[in-house]
Amino acid sequence: MKKIAIATDTNSGVIAQEADQLGIFLLPMKFNVNGRDYTEGLEIDYKEFYRYLADSKTTVSTTQPSPGELTEFWDSILQENDELVYIPMSSGLSSSCQTAKLLAASDYEGRVFVADNRRISVTQYQSVVDAKAMADSGKSGSEICRILEADAADSSIYIMVNKLTYLKRGGRVTAAGALIANVMNLKPVLQIQGDKLDAYAKSRGTKSAKKAMIEAMQKDMAGRFANYASEGKMALHVAYSDMKLFEIETWISDVKEAFPGYEIHAAPLSLSIGCHIGPGSLAIACAKRSE
Repeated sequence: MKKIAIATDTNSGVIAQEADQLGIFLLPMKFNVNGRDYTEGLEIDYKEFYRYLADSKTTVSTTQPSPGELTEFWDSILQENDELVYIPMSSGLSSSCQTAKLLAASDYEGRVFVADNRRISVTQYQSVVDAKAMADSGKSGSEICRILEADAADSSIYIMVNKLTYLKRGGRVTAAGALIANVMNLKPVLQIQGDKLDAYAKSRGTKSAKKAMIEAMQKDMAGRFANYASEGKMALHVAYSDMKLFEIETWISDVKEAFPGYEIHAAPLSLSIGCHIGPGSLAIACAKRSE
């Protein structure tokens, strides 16, 4: 039987220690801070990242892996594996997926399969876990890739933005709009439905935003994903960006109360999302388990 390796990047929220536990390969993303590149998990960690982000005089941006970095990463994996399934972040949120697909088709045909199942952060994490389980069960790289992409539309994320300061920096809202929202304690709720990040609702305060997110997820579970939910095929996640422990625990408790019977996976939002929305954000997400 062929050895099938599963790989992803840190946009999934997976950290090096967890990758070892899961038995997968991890490509760390890079962030540019005032003109200098830092590698996630090596030269910059979670706390350092948010310290840089909080400094208004510091410019932080995401950086995509180069073709050379990808080929070096893949080549090292293929030394001891027959095939590789690589799961990057959604093509709708980054050009890196398309770059990887072109590279795999031109130089690694039949050995590297790039799965674009339009996910990021905790939903991308779910894809990685499912892909590893499929590899362990004997499925080929092409089969795993096909199944992941067939489930591409079956995930949903709602995110409460604590302050619009960081969206303003990225040019997504005006300075005046950000100021008004912060003064009025508005907590926008954004949604990721595969291809892009969109506005979902505007809430006054954290309590109202939490309620909006939970109701949105309940609507998804009762509507779009009703069949999968009834069959126990939906995984539920919560996520957060640089928050106090009691705030995270409260959010997990709120979600458990709203969705009894679900096992909830909790993890920090990937830094690629945190770069745009800043600290103090909460999220709820669901994803169909690929089988």
